[in-house]
Amino acid sequence: MEYAYRFQAYPDRTGVTSEIEQHLDIHRQAYNHTRYEYNNKQNQSNIGSAYKHQKRLTDWKREFSVFSKVHSKALQKTVERFYDNLSNLSKRKDKDYKVGELKWKSPRDYQSITYSQSGFELKNTSGQKTNTATLWLSKIGDIPIRYHRPVPDHATIKEVTLKKETTDEWYVSLSVEVEDERVPNKTPAKELESDDCIGIDLGVLNYIHTSDGVSVDGLDSEDQYERLEREQQKLSRKQNGSNNWEKQRKRVAKIKRHIRRKVLDFQHKITSWLTTEYEAVFVEDLDVKPMMEQSHNARNKQDAAWSQFIDLLEYKADLNGCYIEKVKPEGTSKVCSECGAESDKPVWVREHSCPACGFELDRDWNASINVLERGLELLGDRLGLGQSEVERLMETGLPVGKIRSESVPAKTVVETGSPCENKGSPILKSGTETAVSVSD
Repeated sequence: MEYAYRFQAYPDRTGVTSEIEQHLDIHRQAYNHTRYEYNNKQNQSNIGSAYKHQKRLTDWKREFSVFSKVHSKALQKTVERFYDNLSNLSKRKDKDYKVGELKWKSPRDYQSITYSQSGFELKNTSGQKTNTATLWLSKIGDIPIRYHRPVPDHATIKEVTLKKETTDEWYVSLSVEVEDERVPNKTPAKELESDDCIGIDLGVLNYIHTSDGVSVDGLDSEDQYERLEREQQKLSRKQNGSNNWEKQRKRVAKIKRHIRRKVLDFQHKITSWLTTEYEAVFVEDLDVKPMMEQSHNARNKQDAAWSQFIDLLEYKADLNGCYIEKVKPEGTSKVCSECGAESDKPVWVREHSCPACGFELDRDWNASINVLERGLELLGDRLGLGQSEVERLMETGLPVGKIRSESVPAKTVVETGSPCENKGSPILKSGTETAVSVSD
């Protein structure tokens, strides 16, 4: 499996910061030159793909000696980066998004270098007591890093990315390939039980609501946003580009970083809990962009970071040997999970009351049960389960012994790492007590 290890770097300690800044600017020029050649020389046979364009690097070095100052593999990754961005642009265009063309990169827009296959070495990793190590990069030198967690000895480092954050702090990311025998195998499909499967409804008032009746409240970031607003007002009053403006810009960047990290930490803990507690997790496949363009609750939806949450869920599912399926979200809140009748209801109506069969349940809980049923059907089709096996898993639509849903404050998740530990009041799962603390 592939893992990403991220460490803070301190190039100032070895005096290589100016060297890194120079390399960043050269790679930025290489990116812009790739863009220029692509836009102006498309008829040439060696233009049009990353592989073809990388063959021109030898000619570049003859024509522009500055490109010889950086590592060749890193330069190849810069060319590849342009074509990756071009491919992503084409994918958005195929989905009918209005897209333009790739823009020229200014110094502020280009802040990372990637070394692939060679040109790097992780050294001095034995100093665990001081949590320090050294990363050597070709043509740059040694960079001290905060080695807060060890990379496995048998791991192979495939890529190294050095990045300057908006706060002017440096970080390195190691893309590592590990033959990890600790990753559990997924439970055979025919051995799955209904208690091992769970559906998740994503929301704003409740961050998630599960088909087991567990709801986790959303994070409260109001204080951080109020502080961010004050600091942004101060930034707007300062002369753009001045020393005071730069200091204030860093303050604003640090607040934004704190909010992002708070959300990411919250998501890590929830996804770890879900993928270790259950054998199969089903979630709505939300199209987030149109939802963000709506006028109401835009910031709350941005804070929810649903796309990031789903990506983390898929990553943790592979890591913990868990099945995951993304289902169509249309109608999950409208369809009755008991009889299948569909009825419209405004978003402010938080209770589901079926006009056909009289079934009443929390709106989000009803939606999560529908997600569970759709997910089981998809999983059955993908794994080749018979209809009888799928129906067996669908037999217990509602958790046994639960009359109402259990609401868990977000603070509990942040402090304990798992919604299961609710300050001494364990949440019931199918009538049994569970108290599992899971952290990332």
